[in-house]
Amino acid sequence: MTTATSGFSGKHPSLKIKEFQSFLLSRFGIILALNMQATILFYWVYQLTNSKLSLGLVGLAEVIPAVGCSLIAGHYVDQNEKRKMVMICLVGYIFTALCLFALALPAVQSQLSLSLLVGAIYVMVFIGGMFRSFYAPSMFSLFGMIVPREQYANATSWSSMAWQLGAVIGPLIAGIFIAFFGIKIGLLAVALVLILMFIPVSSIAVKPILKKEKEPILTSISEGLKFVLRTPTLLAAQLLDMFSVLFGGAVALLPVYQKEILHVDEVGFGLLRSAPGLGAILTLGLLAFLPLKNKPGRKLFLCVAGFAISIIIFGISTNFYLSFAMLLLSGMFDAVSVVIRSTILQLVTPDAMRGRVSAVNTIFVSSSNEFGDFESGVMANWLGTVRAVVVGGCLTLGVVAFTFFKVPQLRNFTFEDKKEE
Repeated sequence: MTTATSGFSGKHPSLKIKEFQSFLLSRFGIILALNMQATILFYWVYQLTNSKLSLGLVGLAEVIPAVGCSLIAGHYVDQNEKRKMVMICLVGYIFTALCLFALALPAVQSQLSLSLLVGAIYVMVFIGGMFRSFYAPSMFSLFGMIVPREQYANATSWSSMAWQLGAVIGPLIAGIFIAFFGIKIGLLAVALVLILMFIPVSSIAVKPILKKEKEPILTSISEGLKFVLRTPTLLAAQLLDMFSVLFGGAVALLPVYQKEILHVDEVGFGLLRSAPGLGAILTLGLLAFLPLKNKPGRKLFLCVAGFAISIIIFGISTNFYLSFAMLLLSGMFDAVSVVIRSTILQLVTPDAMRGRVSAVNTIFVSSSNEFGDFESGVMANWLGTVRAVVVGGCLTLGVVAFTFFKVPQLRNFTFEDKKEE
C-alpha cells in the first residue's frame, strides 16, 4: 500500500484518468500548432515589412478580438457543452491555418500587393483571436469537469507541462520548417497537426451543463466580473501576471535580436523563441517530483522578480549563449508562477462560473501577451530595441514590489487553506 501511494502513479493520480490523458494530448497538440503558426507569422511579417512596428501589430490583431469577445465567450461556454465548444474552436483554428497557407502560395501572392498581403495576414490573426476567446474558457471548464478537485494542483502542473511542451517544440519545429522547407510548408504542417487533434478531443465524453438556468447575458457577464473583483487573491495574481508580461515580454522582438543584435540564422531564431518554453519544461519536470507546498504566494513574487531580472540581462546581452540562458531562466521562473496562478484560479472558482471567470482571466492573459507584443513593438520603435526591453524589465520589478506590499492576501496564500474550504 505504501508503494502504491509513494510511487510515481501514486504521487500523480491525475495521470491515471483516461480523459485527462486525452486532454493533455489535445492541449499539447493545439498549443504546438498555434506556436508554430505564431513563430512563422512573426518571421514572415518581419521579412515582408522589415518593420518593428509590424511585429507589434501582429500581437494587436490577436489581442483585440481575444479581449473584446472574452466576456461574451465566457457566458456562452457556461451555458453550452464544453467538448462541443472545444470542437468548434478547433474547426475555427483549422480554417484560419488553411487560409494562411493559401496566402503563402506563390500564385496567391502574385495577385496581391505587399500591403494587401500583410493586411490579409492580420485579418486571419484577428479571426484566430476570436476563436481563442472561446477556446481558453472551454478548455479551462473542461479541465474542471475531468479532474477531481483534490487533484487540481497536481493536474495543473501536468496541464502546464503539456502547454509548455507545445510552446517550446512548436517554435523549434517552426524554425526548422522555415530554414529547410519554407514558410508555405510550415503553415500547411500547422493545419495538419490541428486536424489530428480531433482524435484526442473526440475521446473525451460529453459533459453535463452545470449552469441550467438562463439569464440575461449582461447579468451573467457581470457575475463573473464581480466574482473576480471581490476575490483579492485571484485579482492580484492576475494583475501581477498581466503587468509583468506586459512590460517584461520580449518575445515579439526576437526577430530584431536575431537579425540586428545577435546575428544568428533561422535555427538560432527558433532556439531563442523556444528557450523560455524549454526552461519552463525543465522546471515543471522538477515540480513533478518537488511539488509546490509551502508559501506559494511568496514564491510567486520571487519568481516574477527573477523573471524581470532575466529579461533585463537579456535586453543588454549581445552574446547568443547569454541571451539563450537568460530566456531559459525567464521560462523557469515563469513556469512556477504559472502553476501557482493556475492552481489559485482552479481552487477559488465555483464550477458553474468557470467559463465566465476563465474569460476574465483570458482578458488578463491576452492583455499581457498579445498587447505586450504590441507594446514591445511600439516601445522598440520609440526608444530602440535594447532600451525598450530593459525599461520593461525595470517596470516589472516595480509592479512586483507594489503588489507585494499592497496585497497581503496573495503574499500569504496557501493551497492547503483553499483545499480545506
